[in-house]
Formats: sequence, C-alpha cells, structure tokens
Amino acid sequence: MSIRPHFFFLFLSCVLLLSSCFRHNGDTEGLPVGKRIQLTTVEDLYQFLTYDDNRYPLVSLHRGGPTSGYPENALETFAYNAGLQPVIVECDVRLSKDSALVLMHDNTLNRTTTGRGSVSERTLAELKKLRLLDNNKKITPYKIPTLDEALAWGKGKVIFTLDIKNDVPYESVINVIRQQRAESSVVIITYSAGQAGKVHNLAGDLMISASVKNLDDLARLNEKDIPDNKLLAFVGTREADPELTKVLHDHGIMCILGTQGNLDRQAAKKGFQLYASFIERGADILSTDQPKEAGRALNFYVKKRGISSKFVQ
Repeated sequence: MSIRPHFFFLFLSCVLLLSSCFRHNGDTEGLPVGKRIQLTTVEDLYQFLTYDDNRYPLVSLHRGGPTSGYPENALETFAYNAGLQPVIVECDVRLSKDSALVLMHDNTLNRTTTGRGSVSERTLAELKKLRLLDNNKKITPYKIPTLDEALAWGKGKVIFTLDIKNDVPYESVINVIRQQRAESSVVIITYSAGQAGKVHNLAGDLMISASVKNLDDLARLNEKDIPDNKLLAFVGTREADPELTKVLHDHGIMCILGTQGNLDRQAAKKGFQLYASFIERGADILSTDQPKEAGRALNFYVKKRGISSKFVQ
C-alpha cells in the first residue's frame, strides 16, 4: 500500500515537531514546569517567607534571570523563568526624567539597551522607544518595563525583591505598590539598618530584605523594632557562619545567599548539586545567575524530602 504524499508530509511534520519538543525539554529537564507562587494577602507572604523545618527553598533571579534572547530586567525574561519553576524575581528600580519608575540596573542605557546616556535624562516615552539587549549584546524585541507593569504582571505568579537605586524615593515605590495592591508579592531590599528602619516606618506592612553579615547587624535591625516575620536576611555572597544561620532561623528569618559570581562558578566546576548543599547548610533562597541549574538542584532537593507548600502550585 502506497502512502499519499500529503499524508507523508503531515507525518514528517509531526515527527519534526515532536523531536523539537524533546530537544527543548532536555534543556529544562528536572525543572517543575509551570509552578507559581500564589499569594493573596500580605499575611500569606509573611507565612511563606518565615523559616520552619519544612520551608520551601527558592531560586531568586539576579537581575531577573537573563539568558540568551532574554535581557535582564525584562518582563518577558521574568515570564520565561517563571514558566520553568517557582521564582523570586530580583530587579532594579530607577527614575526617568519625568519621574516614572522603570526597571534598569545601570544608571546609563549603554550596556543593556539600544540607547545611550543616563536613564534619568530620558522621559518614559523616550525610554519606551528603545529595545533591550541580551547578555550577548543582541537586540531583542523587548522594551524597558515600568515598575507598575511588572507588579501588575507578577501578582499571583512570583515574588519581587526590589533593589531601589539611590536617587529613587522609597515613597514613590511604596505608592506604586499600593496602587497595584501588590503588598503580597513584594519585598524591599535594603543595605543598612537605617534604610530598613526608614522603609518600615513608611510602610510597616511591607517585607524587607536586610543585609545581615553578623549578629551585630541583626541587633541593629532589632533596635529598629522591625518584626522578625517581616524580614529576610541577605547573608552575603559566601556562606554564612553556622551560628548566625541558627540564630536567624530560631527567629524565623529566612536566609538569602548570593551565589552570583564565585559560588555559581564553583557549582559549574564541582557540579550543580552544590546548590542543594548550600540549602542543606542553611541557605533558604539562592540569588543566582544560573537559575536553571540551581532550580534543577532545588527541585531534586524538594522531591527527595517531600517538601510542599500550599502557596506553590
């Protein structure tokens, strides 16, 4: 029996489609595809980010998790990564000439966009005409997002940690969070007890990520009367002293370890199971430039220990 030509070409097309799907899945094998962090109230956020023995370890996307074809601080990059695994999105907030809050790490446009010059010297309309570059300097179709756009997209999907640059008033960021009713999906990054205290005084319901490198740092935060359940501790870019980790965990405070840089390189050399070792030794959130690799390790860790959360679905 002969095969009619149009049936043959239909069959061949299906084979090629399936094979391309398998190749794509090989790139994301081991990742919990499609899981979201679904938080409705700020109390949900407190509960989810309070340490206990069954806490759900998470990947934090440094600058949003850029990769080939997906630039840093872009909504499309956030969505790509969130489609692979539950994520915290670390992103950067700057101010345009007309006081719009936009996502951009550098104070200039040169490295990550098709534009030149300072972000603060361009209006939002001018910034929106630009295109973002990926890490290979290739022009993408993606535009600079506003904070408002990011928060609107992220509700019920991800948690944001917002790195607010020096010239950006906390009040402006808090106003946008309020307007979007995004309190349940936002953590404000601070670098000193003074900054943490200021944010807490302005918006006592918001969660804060504070730099905690030693017990003295924790004591200074306690002096600001910030409740433990509204704190995350960024312990630095090398593993924290076990005594510090224990004290933080005893207070219910989860630890963010910055693996971007040296620790990511160690994992690439020694094997990506090293990310799970960081979790076993006390880290709870890994801020990484290698979210896929870290995600595979954490997914294996979660499955092996039977960890689950009603907020990760």
